[in-house]
Amino acid sequence: MPVVREADFLRAVTDLATLAHWLVYHTYDSRRSQAGFPDLVLVRGEKLIFAELKTNRGRVRPSQWEWLNALTDIAQGQSRVSIYLWRPRDWDSIVGILTG
Repeated sequence: MPVVREADFLRAVTDLATLAHWLVYHTYDSRRSQAGFPDLVLVRGEKLIFAELKTNRGRVRPSQWEWLNALTDIAQGQSRVSIYLWRPRDWDSIVGILTG
């Protein structure tokens, strides 16, 4: 599988989400924000997605796991809220989720 930079992957996901009519939020400069918050917040209709993006080999920091786990705890049983850790190798799944 070719190496994909995280910035390029982020751009591809946000472009796809925008084309699929999701509202997309990404903090472009997170240096002054709380550590670990997911890269993307996506909203379409009654659906809400929090997504952390990593390269295929990128490591998830403890502060990122903390946020992902906390959000997952909230989302359990909520069919309208989804939490994802997406990597380029998940592209087919991402397309299905965002265009479905």
